[in-house]
Amino acid sequence: MPQITVDYSANLESSFDRRGFALALHPLIVETIDTELNTCKTRFRRVDETVVAAGTPDDAVIHIGIALLPGRAPELKAQLSEVVLDLLAGHLKPAEGVVPVVSAEVRDLEASYRKR
Repeated sequence: MPQITVDYSANLESSFDRRGFALALHPLIVETIDTELNTCKTRFRRVDETVVAAGTPDDAVIHIGIALLPGRAPELKAQLSEVVLDLLAGHLKPAEGVVPVVSAEVRDLEASYRKR
């Protein structure tokens, strides 16, 4: 069930350990929301152009979206967002002049969600 999508700026390609992040993220989600490891799925989407604030060439963004089956308390979702952002910091190498804006959102899947 956890459907995880990570959008990241192209200029972070070499400084973001995506696979390592996903492999650490899945057990963290299991521990935090009490789900099964084999239900965690993460996909990464490289974004070729991002603009933050005044739009410098070194703009970078990472946004982690986690969609769960409904029923978890807002406080638990907020806690998961926090621990995910903490984990992310350990999977980003410094890139000269690039300071990414990072965010995480945990939301409920729509009632139409199906899996096979």
